[in-house]
Amino acid sequence: MKRDEQIAALRSDREFDLLVIGGGATGCGIALDAASRGLTTALVERADFAEGTSSRSTKLIHGGVRYLEMAVKQLDRGQYNLVRDALLERFLVLRNAPHLSRRLTLVTPLFRWLDVPYIWTGLKLYDLLAGKRNLGSSCLLSRDRLLSACPLLRRKGLKAGVQYFDGQFLDARLALDLALTAAESGAVIANHVTVVKFVKQQDTLWGVMVRNELTGEEWPVRAKQVVNATGPFVDEVRRLDDPSCDSLLAVSSGVHLVLPGRFAPPGGGLMIPKTEDGRILFVLPWQGYALVGTTDEPAAVEAHPRPRKEEIDYLLRHLRRYLAADINEQDITATWCGLRPLVHAPAAKDTARLSRDHVLVESPSGLLTIAGGKWTTYRKMAEDAVDRAVARAGLQPDKTCCTADLMLLGGRRLQPDLPLKLQQDYSLNKETATHLVEAYGDRACEVAQLTLEVGSLRLHTDFPYLEAEVLYAARHEMAERVFDILAHRLPLAFLHREAAWAAIDSVIRLLGAEKGWNDARCTEERELMQGRLQRAL
Repeated sequence: MKRDEQIAALRSDREFDLLVIGGGATGCGIALDAASRGLTTALVERADFAEGTSSRSTKLIHGGVRYLEMAVKQLDRGQYNLVRDALLERFLVLRNAPHLSRRLTLVTPLFRWLDVPYIWTGLKLYDLLAGKRNLGSSCLLSRDRLLSACPLLRRKGLKAGVQYFDGQFLDARLALDLALTAAESGAVIANHVTVVKFVKQQDTLWGVMVRNELTGEEWPVRAKQVVNATGPFVDEVRRLDDPSCDSLLAVSSGVHLVLPGRFAPPGGGLMIPKTEDGRILFVLPWQGYALVGTTDEPAAVEAHPRPRKEEIDYLLRHLRRYLAADINEQDITATWCGLRPLVHAPAAKDTARLSRDHVLVESPSGLLTIAGGKWTTYRKMAEDAVDRAVARAGLQPDKTCCTADLMLLGGRRLQPDLPLKLQQDYSLNKETATHLVEAYGDRACEVAQLTLEVGSLRLHTDFPYLEAEVLYAARHEMAERVFDILAHRLPLAFLHREAAWAAIDSVIRLLGAEKGWNDARCTEERELMQGRLQRAL
């Protein structure tokens, strides 16, 4: 997949059926849905695919235990339907992207006997809603069994626990594979392309003017229907169309921190059901490390939000309450902050009580905006958006939505023995071979083949990521910047800030040679990457 070829297709005089603004989970999902129906489709993203919220999740594909609790307490059918839909979508992600997702065992520690029937009943209802797509039956754990599963749990006052199951995934790579699968289906996709204004004829949207952020060139793109799927930035894009429009969103921040793997439960994840302000907290194994999150505080919309010290302290404080381990700020290897695009509801007391359901809004000019939602339900959101676009613009798809049964690139010919084959054919160690299969699925051999060109050197000695992956990302995955590589094609920047810092020069050397960068561009990339790491991404 060559970006230059995608840019050339975007610059043609054709009129697309659908133009999607935003290359996160929702936008990439919409592009795939539309293209797979036979609609001529284009997608533009002003930064990189999954640049914002979609790479800053808790890495869970889940129905939402908290939302189910609110649905029952408040008799809220909307929250109930959200959980039901999310549990179906959880199953579909695990089936359609098997290389990027897996079942995850989670346990909930209970420190009051009164909580045991309450939590156990709630998780049994969670199982019941999933129906035949359930990932496993929830069960009670004795104190001893719980401590065996989570040896670091604080013992004082611990009564019992409940075990249940959800899904875990590689969020940035799933968004990327959605975009690449859309391109395979005929969509034109372009990262680092910004919509600078809307073009109208007699107050009706005709298309957009876009700018290539790598060259500064601008040109118009025509489309019968434009969809605004920019997550936390939907209001910013809507005001390009109508400066007087009201806000749709009440944005909140979700801060995560990463710790060495010794702080992760060995057999799965830990769900703390109630913090001091009633939120849920997760401690999860992720890529050999422990992922902790998340907070939920009102936030301003900005491109690269910083984790606030108060939110990091909040997470550490609760870890110390539940884990018998001396955890402090020096243990943190990485932090990041993501913005949740929650639909505005004036009656809600705080952002934690806002629904994660999505809404579709049409502007007088014809701009269609999708707002709200969550990663797990991206496919359902995309289906709803394309259905509305088809009806509104009178589009003529070849068929109805087919994404529920559409395997993504990487998952179609996946074989259990592929890691072993990589070890035997390319002399890779087990850790590296496993990583390649989990990141690229049945395309892992294509990546491994590049080791014959550049060797099997790692970008950092402590991580399985290969220099060959930089070349693969540049040639086949539209990676254009160092940050694209170290944050979105590989998760190194999200795992260990210092390791990512150490890998910058190697990535510049490889990517620069591939792209023909001069010294000035290499210096610019180094400074940009260092600046992002200093901001905690």
